[in-house]
Amino acid sequence: MGHAVKQAFFRKTGIAIVLFAIAGCSVPETPGEIHDPYEGVNRVVHASNKATDRLFFRPASQLYGNAVPAPVRRSLSNASSNLSGPRNVVNDLAQGNVEDAGHNLMRFLVNSTVGLLGLFDPASGSFGLDARDTGFGETLAVWGAQEGAYLELPLFGPSTERDAVGQVVDLFANPLDTIFDEGSDIAAATSFPSVLNSRFELADTVDSILYESADSYAQLRLFYLESRRFQLSGQTSAENAFDPYENLYDEVYEGLYDEF
Repeated sequence: MGHAVKQAFFRKTGIAIVLFAIAGCSVPETPGEIHDPYEGVNRVVHASNKATDRLFFRPASQLYGNAVPAPVRRSLSNASSNLSGPRNVVNDLAQGNVEDAGHNLMRFLVNSTVGLLGLFDPASGSFGLDARDTGFGETLAVWGAQEGAYLELPLFGPSTERDAVGQVVDLFANPLDTIFDEGSDIAAATSFPSVLNSRFELADTVDSILYESADSYAQLRLFYLESRRFQLSGQTSAENAFDPYENLYDEVYEGLYDEF
């Protein structure tokens, strides 16, 4: 598929997905409540994801974490994170956040050059350019799209209708394709070591959620929704901020699976 054809395909697909996201996300009767009309299907997917973690991700991450030195693991994760730079810039601009767009562009340029293609992160240290990640799910939220129903996606874990659309756009309309012909393939390949490293470093937390809770599905769902809402709330002052974990056990348990 030629470059122009691919761009046209992604543009038309993106427009269709955005319209679907804005118009099609279901809305709970009470704002802010857990809206999970697909719970039956979600629980089946959760069981599959949990089995995949038990049989593959958990042992693979332990093997990777114990066999590969921490500095190497950190560098590979840095490289994967750096490749999200163009996506961050595009989404910042779509959100009307010019300051963050410039910040993320400079961060990407510094780490891609001085940081040797992102293997190192001098932007955070020497240049004071901290990571400011975003995505199309956040862009949709800024545009006014509703959160929609809770979903658990195969391999990707917890999401919502809005965030699932955002993940699809981020995946298939990757700005890296304008820089490299196989930009999306490169990003996908480099993300795998980062996933294993995250699973290794968060082993205690993830294991307690998936294998030590009375209902790992409910735990995962509550944690994701509360932490995601907190992330998108835009609160910047301590007096207005709220703790997303304060009432963590009011609905059985909290949860996590964001890296998968």
